[in-house]
Amino acid sequence: MSLFAMGFLLIILQPSNGQFPRACANTQSLLRKECCPPWDGDRSPCGELSSRGSCQNILLSQAPLGPQFPFSGVDDREDWPSIFYNRTCKCEGNFMGFNCGECKFGFSGPNCTERRLRTRRNIFQLTTREKDKFLAYLNLAKNTPSQDYVIATGTYTQMNNGSNPMFRNINVYDLFVWMHYYASRDTLLGGSNVWRDIDFAHEAPGFLPWHRVFLLMWEREIQKITGDENFTIPYWDWRDAEDCVVCTDEYMGGRHPTNPNLLSPASFFSSWQVICTRSEEYNSQQALCNATSEGPILRNPGNNDKSRTPRLPSSAEVEFCLSLTQYESGSMDKMANYSFRNTLEGFADPRTAISNISQSGLHNALHIYMNGSMSQVQGSANDPIFVLHHAFVDSIFERWLRRHRPMLEVYPAANAPIGHNRENYMVPFIPLYRNGEFFKPSRELGYDYEYLQEP
Repeated sequence: MSLFAMGFLLIILQPSNGQFPRACANTQSLLRKECCPPWDGDRSPCGELSSRGSCQNILLSQAPLGPQFPFSGVDDREDWPSIFYNRTCKCEGNFMGFNCGECKFGFSGPNCTERRLRTRRNIFQLTTREKDKFLAYLNLAKNTPSQDYVIATGTYTQMNNGSNPMFRNINVYDLFVWMHYYASRDTLLGGSNVWRDIDFAHEAPGFLPWHRVFLLMWEREIQKITGDENFTIPYWDWRDAEDCVVCTDEYMGGRHPTNPNLLSPASFFSSWQVICTRSEEYNSQQALCNATSEGPILRNPGNNDKSRTPRLPSSAEVEFCLSLTQYESGSMDKMANYSFRNTLEGFADPRTAISNISQSGLHNALHIYMNGSMSQVQGSANDPIFVLHHAFVDSIFERWLRRHRPMLEVYPAANAPIGHNRENYMVPFIPLYRNGEFFKPSRELGYDYEYLQEP
């Protein structure tokens, strides 16, 4: 059976996790600033009649922020999600979701009481059938509309403070591309002015917890639209790789025979359209990415700027990074020295842990090496290699957590860049997640890595 046919035989149009719940993307919800949709099980807001949760005021962190963002009241992402909603569902026990209709990560069953541990595996350890199923699932996500979530196509001001909602439908895969864009986009200051030194998902302590939640949600959406509850994201162990070994038609798409910047037509990823890659255009128009198609995936692995990224990361560099005892340090941004987070993210030298933003190490090195859609932060999730890469980055984070066993207090409570303090809610997720909630071992969140499993 072809991957294409296999995809369309799968169960589609199941609920989706993401940004703005469709049930709250309307004038009434925005003007009331309330997002407490009913749970389908009993039709009460947040499943209150079944003791799943209740509609409550959002408690925002009052901890001071770092100096990187010198504005207040100019960006919808400040004090997320309060510009849109100040009341949401607060779920009880092991329930989760924008209407408390799901189980927390690591739990399952009708009452979310059953512990569940899934294993993420090396993509090269999958059987041909497992690998083909993964590729079919990706393609299905690209072609399945998100049933429960929509994206914002305008700022709150452009929505006339909620009286003129601006939202549109999106497929499940692109929903995640858009969320990655929205978290990392520039602040629109009016006219042609923007503020670039802002990012709610990178360059600060929340980088690793944010992407951990991002992958967990993405994994869950694949489980839902396919009905495959055992699905896990595979990872690519890129340590000491000589080149992009996943860049073949058997896996994530080979090189086009006549245009080295495009994917081989033998890969169905060659027909995918990217979104949210034209940041300068959005900035000049003072507009948000509206998920309009912007052309094919671009990728030209290895033909990158060698002075910036001479090669893919080595095992020795990963081991040095893991030896660092401080999760975060100093300014808690891309200038931080001796920071595990900054070294793994790739703004600090993976041999000295000293900040060097003219070079790209570890995580950043992979993005630059791909020399295409992956190399621009806001649109990098368009390339499906993103998922394999970040799963492996998350596994390095997991190794550090297991080796150093940090207390939650190790994650900064105050003075981190905007959005990155321990108690800040992560942009742009609804349901709400705090950074500190994901600064803990993966097994507590219901998953493990094949190469980290203990006998």
